[in-house]
Amino acid sequence: MTKNPTISKSPLRRLFEYADRYRLQIWQASICSILNKIFDLAPPVLIGAAVDVVVNEQDSFIAGWGIENVQSQLIVLSIISGIIWGLESLFEYIYKLLWRNLAQTIQHELRLDAYRHLQNLELSYFEERSTGSLMSILNDDINQLERFLDVGANEILQVVTTILIVGGGFFIISPEVAWLAMLPMPFIVGGSILFQKRLAPRYAEVREKVGFLNGQLSNNLTGITTIKSFTAEEYEAERIGKQSQGYRLANRRAIAFSAAFIPLIRFLIFFGFTATLIVGGLQTIEGRLAVGSYSVLVFITQRLLWPLTRLGETFDQYQRAMASTNRVMNLLDTPIATHPGNIALNSQEVRGEIDIKNITFSYNPQMPVIKNLSLYIPAGDTIAIVGATGSGKSTLVKLLLRLYEIQSGTILIDGIELQQIKLEDLRKAIGLVSQDVFLFHGTVAENIAYGTFDASFDEIVSAAKVAEADGFINSFPLGYDTIVGERGQKLSGGQRQRIAIARAVLKNPPILILDEATSAVDNETEAAIQRSLEYITQNRTTIAIAHRLSTIRNADCIYVMEDGQLVEWGRHEELLEKQGVYNGLWRVQSGLRLSQ
Repeated sequence: MTKNPTISKSPLRRLFEYADRYRLQIWQASICSILNKIFDLAPPVLIGAAVDVVVNEQDSFIAGWGIENVQSQLIVLSIISGIIWGLESLFEYIYKLLWRNLAQTIQHELRLDAYRHLQNLELSYFEERSTGSLMSILNDDINQLERFLDVGANEILQVVTTILIVGGGFFIISPEVAWLAMLPMPFIVGGSILFQKRLAPRYAEVREKVGFLNGQLSNNLTGITTIKSFTAEEYEAERIGKQSQGYRLANRRAIAFSAAFIPLIRFLIFFGFTATLIVGGLQTIEGRLAVGSYSVLVFITQRLLWPLTRLGETFDQYQRAMASTNRVMNLLDTPIATHPGNIALNSQEVRGEIDIKNITFSYNPQMPVIKNLSLYIPAGDTIAIVGATGSGKSTLVKLLLRLYEIQSGTILIDGIELQQIKLEDLRKAIGLVSQDVFLFHGTVAENIAYGTFDASFDEIVSAAKVAEADGFINSFPLGYDTIVGERGQKLSGGQRQRIAIARAVLKNPPILILDEATSAVDNETEAAIQRSLEYITQNRTTIAIAHRLSTIRNADCIYVMEDGQLVEWGRHEELLEKQGVYNGLWRVQSGLRLSQ
């Protein structure tokens, strides 16, 4: 198996490649971080200069600028201090503004790109993963990345700047003291790298555990009615408790390791500070080092070594962010298997002729669901497909919509091969009314207009009337502005079904697919839906997948599927006369006994 070269890259490199479009903003923010740290490191130098003025007076370093009066030297020093403090504050404001806005921008763009990519993946991708796990990537992981960009990137830049500037200053002032003060640094940096490598798998486990937890929470909230009806609240609370405990233990393992870092680093910092204090002090007593320079070294040692204690926290943020980056980038790197197509299709000009030739499809290679099936549907005809559960009826619908790709054979619409038609144009030409109606949280009007977003209110009402939904909609206190709730939970099954039909009416597609559109409603609602369907199926190609045979008896042709193949076809009366599978189904549904 060929290894994906993108996935083999480090997560940081993948992040930089993604953020390449923001290169200028990154450079601006980085420069401001560095300048802020340079001015932040100036106070120890100013303290040394002040000590130099007080001790050496007319022989001080500032006196060499031609300012011999001690008071004037201190005033000049104060003015310089004010300028430095002002510039430090200015660059701190700018770098925070730039980094935080950059973090928000990348967070926004990355979430949007990941979501758009996710929408384009084939249906099987979603069937193999939990909603909660995908939500964890789109929400938690991208937020984790934003937190690192907000704070961590600046921390790393400032630590590196501190090491370079302070280290350079040490060697200029006193090379002997510099070697001793810098001696702990390789151990600190080496320990940080080792710490990072050991921490990485721990945070990868944390991100995995939070994905499992989110998946279980999402699943339970979606199925809250089932949980309540089976009084399974305590059982589910225990399951959530186990997932949450797994997440807590994964975090605890990561925390136990990361918490030990700073105390260990403190001992190394203490060695560097003590070396500066003793060796520098002895050199000053011996006259080899100026008092002002010694003051600078003592103060600046803290500035050099103490920020390194934050390396643990910074690496902690870094590893969390890189674990999240890997998950987000792996999602973005997931190849889109569905070919987008290149032939434009104007839905207003589609006649609706469908020609299915020798197609085969299987979810599992060992178990084909559709086997060498051929079916021709003339433009404008209404055909029905019936058969037992698992015979392949709904799969055929998914293949027509290219939610899955056929493995062999061809499907033509108006003589054009399905895979060559632009995916968006293909789906615009097909209207689907499914048994499992999904309504979005929003108003009735918004749900009817879903997919036809530019529809006027009058067009929405007209579609609702055709679907015989206008009556019950107007019975609501807020009418078409009524909120339907998540998944339409405030409406009955029949009401949701009629809103779905109104949605299809408004879309006005040349091809209409009815997938068990009346299977879950009462007789009265079924009669109302049937009247709507008789109207909207006129002058368009209609494919009705049906369980209730009474709803499709007037179809131009009825096809009977069994084990992924068509075994019978004809009009209702013709099929009854054949005394085959359809006749048996009809006799069972109509209450007649099969002859012994």
